[in-house]
Amino acid sequence: MIERVKSAMVGAGAGWVLWLMLFLSVISLAIMLERAWLFWSLRDDTASLMRELGRLLRAGDLEGARRRLESSPSAEAAVVVAGIVEADLGPAAAEEAMAGASALQKLKLERRLAYLGTLGNNAPFIGLLGTVIGIVGAFEQLGKPDASGLAAAQTTTVSAAVMTNIAEALVATAVGLLIAIPAVAAFNFFQRIVKTTLSNTDALAHVLLAHLKASGSGDGRDIESVMEHAAGRVERTSKNPSTARAAKEAGGE
Repeated sequence: MIERVKSAMVGAGAGWVLWLMLFLSVISLAIMLERAWLFWSLRDDTASLMRELGRLLRAGDLEGARRRLESSPSAEAAVVVAGIVEADLGPAAAEEAMAGASALQKLKLERRLAYLGTLGNNAPFIGLLGTVIGIVGAFEQLGKPDASGLAAAQTTTVSAAVMTNIAEALVATAVGLLIAIPAVAAFNFFQRIVKTTLSNTDALAHVLLAHLKASGSGDGRDIESVMEHAAGRVERTSKNPSTARAAKEAGGE
């Protein structure tokens, strides 16, 4: 059984491994370009968008806020638009709508990234397979002179063939690493963009929710005062653990 497997490996050689990695690298490059184009097309000035959204909401212009968000190509704006559509049903409905839209946007942003992660993790092992096949072929050639008693000239030829097989084996490992490194780098870079986008989405969503909750409270406070009060409370609580415990106990009462 072992002899059959060895004969099959030596007969096939490591060339097919190199062709396989070349095919995978072409797919990887195509995914990198497609994802880069997607993220580039979705770019927008989120800080400016947040300021304009807050200004329109403070003025009570929900329709204007919706038009402003719909004019933005960003994924963050698409999520908050879903909340504005359901704003007349209350903050809870808007929050649920934005949660669903955020999940859809996350799937859109992360599409095909799993391929890059998988290729980055497994390309070195594919190259290692080619290396093993090349080394097996080298040892197969190295064992022939002892078995057949070849002349010195023939022995030199066999040694050259052994060196060639070893060189091909090392090339397979090098190609595997050359494919894995860009794939891992692109995967990490795109994942960072996805996390940043989701964080910006959460920030914009809270601007809308703060407005809806303030408008529904009837106490006359606008969105800006509500947000400033919440931010100050979070900062004070994080700096003073005893205050956090006291706030928790007061909330329980």
